Amino acid sequence: MTPSRTVWAPATPGKTVRIIDQRQLPWALVLEDLHTVENVATAIRDMHVRGAGCIGATAAYGMWLATETGVPLDTAATILKNTRPTAVNLAWAVDRMLREGATLDAANTIAEEDAAACQAIGRHGLVMLESLRKNLGRPDHAPLHILTHCNAGWLAFVAHGSATAPIYAAHDAGQLVHVWVDETRPRNQGARLTAWELARHGVPHTLIADNAGGHLMQNGQIDAVITGADRVARNGDVANKIGTYLKAVAAHDNAIPFYVAFPSSTLDWSLPNGKTIPIEERPASEITHLDGPDASGAIHTIALTPALSPVANPSFDVTPARLITGLITEYGLCHASEKSMQDIGLAPPPLTSRLASDIPS
Repeated sequence: MTPSRTVWAPATPGKTVRIIDQRQLPWALVLEDLHTVENVATAIRDMHVRGAGCIGATAAYGMWLATETGVPLDTAATILKNTRPTAVNLAWAVDRMLREGATLDAANTIAEEDAAACQAIGRHGLVMLESLRKNLGRPDHAPLHILTHCNAGWLAFVAHGSATAPIYAAHDAGQLVHVWVDETRPRNQGARLTAWELARHGVPHTLIADNAGGHLMQNGQIDAVITGADRVARNGDVANKIGTYLKAVAAHDNAIPFYVAFPSSTLDWSLPNGKTIPIEERPASEITHLDGPDASGAIHTIALTPALSPVANPSFDVTPARLITGLITEYGLCHASEKSMQDIGLAPPPLTSRLASDIPS
């Protein structure tokens, strides 16, 4: 049975955070128990967990583990914040735990809010997809074709996901949707995670090489693009997995709507624009090597590149607001601009927390 959450604190044993080890997917569903702040930091840094909302919630539980294991909270905060720089949800969750006492209840609240926000993104995104179908004159018996990039499914959050939430909502409502899944090199998170998710949910989908997206757009095979985000600047610029910008450029050239879905915890009001978003440079091995099973199921690592060739591996790029058709948040849809985000109710977060029940329906 697949867990319905990516991270949680099981009732037994105590002082434990349980995660899905996403490195093992899609070949095996493996649960991993974390018992210390360092365990949590390793899980985030080495991508046992990944995705903005998921690493934020995992970091929140890591702060709770600090209180349970005698690690000073300021030390734990430094350790966790230094794991990955781009996704703002991580620092947001750590700072909130510092304010609220780093209790299990506080960590559970952050996790519940993430799940509720993503569920609301699904509701609002469903309205967008229904409107798109009507505007295209697409009959009910013909599917909408949606392109995704990277994984912004439930594995990237606590539950439901961001970019996939509208897709799941449409599928569950009986609407025909087909998803073009970018493989998303170099870590293949589309091929390994998004495709796995969609297959288990029964959503029709087709895996493509990253560079095939533009060709499909030119030939009328894509109706819209929906991606997630790791950090959104105040002006609506979006940082997401490397390659997102190129999809936005191709969509713009072909007059295809390009939407970005994210919960408000991904919005960084302190940054005026995308030029100030820190871009993580990850290990060269993500490009030079690849993991996979052989015919017997044993996992092997193989080399792909010449040993003497240098490698650069920026993990994110920034899509400017001018290329984004709209943003899908738990507060509704809006344009990629500061005023439009504020008009729907998004605002710099207060010092006190909100409840999952406060998220608009």
